[in-house]
Order: sequence, then structure tokens, then C-alpha cells
Amino acid sequence: MVRMEAKCTIGQVTRHRVYDLRGVVFDVDLSFSEEEGWRAITMDARLDKEQPFYYLLAESGDSSYIAYVPEQNLLPDASGEPVKHPDIGELFDVDDDGSYHYRGRLFQ
Repeated sequence: MVRMEAKCTIGQVTRHRVYDLRGVVFDVDLSFSEEEGWRAITMDARLDKEQPFYYLLAESGDSSYIAYVPEQNLLPDASGEPVKHPDIGELFDVDDDGSYHYRGRLFQ
């Protein structure tokens, strides 16, 4: 059994390697667990299920949603811009410097 560790942390702002998508990490699965959605995200046959997958409060253009993204497709976002998602305040406190601190509670 291979031990995997997540490279991204809760509260980290990330961006997608290819698509116009940015988000704040709020949860992680150490391997793929969303079987119903597998067909929807396997457009790239090289996608490996045995890697961390991240739940993001995500934005793309004018849209906001929850994204489930494999680690291989995420990069740190160094823009310093805040993520514009209506649920940020439900899960995070945001410092003056733009850091996201997880409150440790789930959506209600």
C-alpha cells in the first residue's frame, strides 16, 4: 500500500493547471471517492484515481461552485486576489492579508 500525502492544505488558494478555475481548499480525499462523477472528469485518460482529490470553494468567471479536482491539476495561486465564493464565510475567517483560516464547521 502506497502512503499518499496531500500537497495542498485546507485554506490554500489554488488554481487549475489548464482551466480558468481558482478556489480555496476546504476538504481532501487521499484518493478518488466520488464514483458517480468519475465519467464526468475522466476526459483525460491519464487521470490517476490514486492521488489526492480536493474539494474547492471555486470560482470561474462569474460562476461559483464546489469543485472536486485531482492534485495533478492544481497549482498554488500567487495572485493575492480573494476568491469570490458566497460560502467562504461559512467555512473560513479571512485575515487582512488574505489568508483563509478554517473554522472547522460544515455547511448548515
